[in-house]
Amino acid sequence: MIEQLHHIGIAVEDLDEAVRLWRDRFGLRFDSIEEVPSERARVAVLFAGDVRVELLEGTGDDSAITKFVAKRGPGVHHLAFKVGDCAESIVRLSGEGMQLLDETPRPGAHHTKVTFVHPKSLMGVLTELVEETR
Repeated sequence: MIEQLHHIGIAVEDLDEAVRLWRDRFGLRFDSIEEVPSERARVAVLFAGDVRVELLEGTGDDSAITKFVAKRGPGVHHLAFKVGDCAESIVRLSGEGMQLLDETPRPGAHHTKVTFVHPKSLMGVLTELVEETR
């Protein structure tokens, strides 16, 4: 089911400042910035070699990212893994007794389908499953 690590999600307060830090001072390769309305977030994609790092900024007070930063401060938000079929993964993991945050896949950044596994099911780690649709 799991094909590979897709990305590491890092919650930030100010996306532009975070991009400058991770790109200009730390040396990650910048790819793009995209707004993801379904997640109420702006997402910057950078790379460390082949490893994708997504910087996440909430776009409203009701955003999960905004709430995360307010409660815990900026930092690692989730790990994401590439899967072949997000809907199939939901059915399989639900059948295994894992708690998912979605009953069906939702739109993610860069034309993907995503779902999240509740941290209670994976030792405190919020985990995203990503199906690339292009």
